[in-house]
Amino acid sequence: MFFDPDVLGRTHFGDPLSSATLAVTLASLPLKPYVDIVCVGTDRSTGDSLGPFIGSALLKRQEEGLLPWSVRVHGTIHDPVHALNLSNVVDQINGEDRESTVIAIDACLGRVKSIGYISVKRGPLHPGTGVSKKLPTIGHFHIIGVVNVAGFMEHVVLQNTRLSLVIQMADVITEALTICLGSHLSQAEVAPGVSPTL
Repeated sequence: MFFDPDVLGRTHFGDPLSSATLAVTLASLPLKPYVDIVCVGTDRSTGDSLGPFIGSALLKRQEEGLLPWSVRVHGTIHDPVHALNLSNVVDQINGEDRESTVIAIDACLGRVKSIGYISVKRGPLHPGTGVSKKLPTIGHFHIIGVVNVAGFMEHVVLQNTRLSLVIQMADVITEALTICLGSHLSQAEVAPGVSPTL
């Protein structure tokens, strides 16, 4: 079996403990007080919509108070981060006057036996490699989900990937990030009914 030393954790979306497994891996990362999550992909292709689905779900969790505002989400179904604007997002994050851990998320193609597997890896994401595009790298760490088979007519394969698979994988990754990052609450937050000491 092929061994990738950059893989910090790996699970199949169908495993009942997949979200918890990913959350444990994410919790082991040396996260800074601020986290930028860059969800790469497009709503124009089912297979490439994994990132945008996660971005939209994370924003909803944030609005519900399940994710702290120290987490910034880039890339949603309505406002995706893709080949045409990725460099702008990279420049924006690099230009911020704050230190953050950047976690990039993207779908990828792989072997048949790897479909449905989600990996957390150290180092930057190299988006577009599966479809022979050279795009800016991004992230201190990245999460990838194998949505279909690589090796032949990748654009067509991505467009014909089952949306059901993508949504289920997005749910697992969203839950894992919520479990991990939701536990890092702001020091300014207090328990309900308790007045802060002035």
